[in-house]
Amino acid sequence: MNYESILKQLRPTSEEIDAVNGTTEKVINFINELCEKEGIDAKANAVGSVAKNTWLRGKSDIDIFISFPIDTDMDYLKEKGLDIAYKTNEALDGNPSEHYASHPYLTCDIDGFEVDIVPCYAIGEGQSIISAVDRTILHTKYIQRHLRKEQEDEVLLLKKFMDAVGTYGSEFKTGGFAGYLCELLILKYGTFEATLRTAQNWKRHTVIDLEDFGTAGNPLFKNDPLVFIDPTDKNRNVGAALRMERYVDFIVASRNFLGIADDNDLNEEEKQEKIIEFFKPLEKEHLFGKSNEEIANYIMESFKDRETQTLVIKFPIPEMSADALHPQLLKTVSSICEKIEMEEFSVFKYDYWTDEERFVIFTIELNVFKQGKYYIHKGPKVWPKKACGNFKKKWQDALYPLDEFMVLTREREFKTAKEFLEKTLDDNHIHIFKIGKNIKEAICSDECVPIEIDEFLNDLNTEFDYGISNKTGDELAKDYLNSLDDFLNPGQYIKR
Repeated sequence: MNYESILKQLRPTSEEIDAVNGTTEKVINFINELCEKEGIDAKANAVGSVAKNTWLRGKSDIDIFISFPIDTDMDYLKEKGLDIAYKTNEALDGNPSEHYASHPYLTCDIDGFEVDIVPCYAIGEGQSIISAVDRTILHTKYIQRHLRKEQEDEVLLLKKFMDAVGTYGSEFKTGGFAGYLCELLILKYGTFEATLRTAQNWKRHTVIDLEDFGTAGNPLFKNDPLVFIDPTDKNRNVGAALRMERYVDFIVASRNFLGIADDNDLNEEEKQEKIIEFFKPLEKEHLFGKSNEEIANYIMESFKDRETQTLVIKFPIPEMSADALHPQLLKTVSSICEKIEMEEFSVFKYDYWTDEERFVIFTIELNVFKQGKYYIHKGPKVWPKKACGNFKKKWQDALYPLDEFMVLTREREFKTAKEFLEKTLDDNHIHIFKIGKNIKEAICSDECVPIEIDEFLNDLNTEFDYGISNKTGDELAKDYLNSLDDFLNPGQYIKR
């Protein structure tokens, strides 16, 4: 296949390259001069896709790591690294925002680019990391040494394809392929298309070991769907953050793409047109041009057609990083659904959505959402007389045998799943769930009330009309409605 027409849209323009390189050089020079002036033993390094020439047009975030000697005190590194970042931001007229990963770092808006300035330790290949980001410089240097110039385009194709089919990004929210993993896949297989042709036949727990370290048998890797041994660290799996869902999505998307590329019934023009669609954001024709109200009505009709009951739980979230927030939300909604099942209701599907600033919405769809008044409470088997005696002492004459067991008929505490949630999502009962530590207070608040999805969508404007945000209420509502469409129609992104 000829991908040149696609690559023309993916490669950064010469103007963008010049601007990115100019800002990168300016930041590095200032930091290094500052360190020399103040007698700080540290050095600025450009890392990430910009340093490796593998960034997509318009995605030119600049990552500058300040590396300190490995014997540097951690508190000194944190304090001095942040101090250098703030001085750099002030000198270059930036707009700063402080973040925290394994330690504090600064994101600055400089010359219209997002510049992350991150302190780290200058570890060598094979050395143990001290902070979580220490390998990044090694990763950059490895790709710079091994990736051929012509393969940079292959990385762009792979990244854009993965982005379009929803499998790109190693953050917890996505659980997909990291940029570094994409680059390594191109090193392994040579081209974008060769990567897809191999990936379509991947199995569970596929192993790739570029440097033949022979460490794939590490017990830490046994549950990972893809094991790609880090060529800079034999004891690390680059694919550790990749979830099974995204791994499988990529395999199926590869098959779908190649099914078109290899379709002899299509002429070249038709084939090229269909191929190009795999590098574009998904256009949902059934939602195109519709207002939020029209989309909400479509969503409500779709849920009604499923003959299920769908509950929505909305509550505020505390200020915290997205990386910390998403694992807690998944843990919480999973635990809630587990307890619903234990009450003999049946959860069909569940998911969550959040704007990552103010609130989260759990969506829980139930196949069984209402039970009869009574249930059979099972006791011990009939054979052990003492156990039966103790059971009878507790329940008196209400017992009777059923099969081999002594049982009694009891009235249910909760007749519906909604009633169960209404009475348990409070301070007195929240201990029965495994709740993310930072959101426990919010989910027990008076604002957290489970309601049916029709009621929620009918009042959509009110639900999304709140305070200051990076998006308008209308934009947030559309984003949420789009997530509900994904919920109702899975698999849309991996086919065209």
